[in-house]
Amino acid sequence: MPYLEKAVEIAREAGALLANYFERRVAVELKGEFDVVTEADRASEKLVVERLRSHFPSHAIVAEEGGGRESSSEYRWYVDPLDGTTNFAHGFPIFNVTLGLARAGEMIAGVVYDPIRQELFAAERGGGAYLNNRRIRVSGIQRLEDSLPCTGFPSRKRSQSVNIHFYYQLAMATHGVRRTGSAAIDLAYVACGRLDFFWEFGLSPWDMAAGTLLVEEAGGRVSDMNGGPHSVTASEHLLADNGALHGQAVEIFGEIFRGQFRVPMPPISA
Repeated sequence: MPYLEKAVEIAREAGALLANYFERRVAVELKGEFDVVTEADRASEKLVVERLRSHFPSHAIVAEEGGGRESSSEYRWYVDPLDGTTNFAHGFPIFNVTLGLARAGEMIAGVVYDPIRQELFAAERGGGAYLNNRRIRVSGIQRLEDSLPCTGFPSRKRSQSVNIHFYYQLAMATHGVRRTGSAAIDLAYVACGRLDFFWEFGLSPWDMAAGTLLVEEAGGRVSDMNGGPHSVTASEHLLADNGALHGQAVEIFGEIFRGQFRVPMPPISA
């Protein structure tokens, strides 16, 4: 397929643009009370969408900042021109550009590019997952208590997120929970074995389109948090893991959904 090759090329170009903006520490705006956007988001999206339109003029494009295009094509690109904008805006060097391509609703190609570390994660359906052209695999961790998971929290409506309950229980049941501030990076790290599983509520399609394919092609498993089928456009939550931990993660999530907590929250003492 020509799609992955072009996606890699576009991601590298957009990543170089983001790195340049990062060094300049561009101004920050608010899309909502907490949801930030920068000049870099818009410039990266403009570049990515223009390149995709040039190479694949009939394809639909869904982009976070609204610069995409609708089409009757069975091919649909999901673009996050700057995943990890809050990190970027604060000078915290974990962010990326990510592109995922679906055909008739199935993810077939995906790229996540971290321009600071110059790490490019890429996958295509049936072709495996790669980091800088080297094949990657999920971790071999077998027990929940030996694992290192990751999650994220929404920038907006965070007071309505139930994830703090899951965060605490998983922090107690594992080696601790990491939070990078970038869902695409989290998923890429599950794919290459740096993390053992990732879960989150309320992600947008562009946050996870490429990353879920990376995990699957690296030998992992993707579902919703109940263990059911996952859709990047319809599911309310996501679990991506190394496969060996899947049943254990679904089990503890089920307990938390039912209000059954293995470890009670500690009281605040004066």
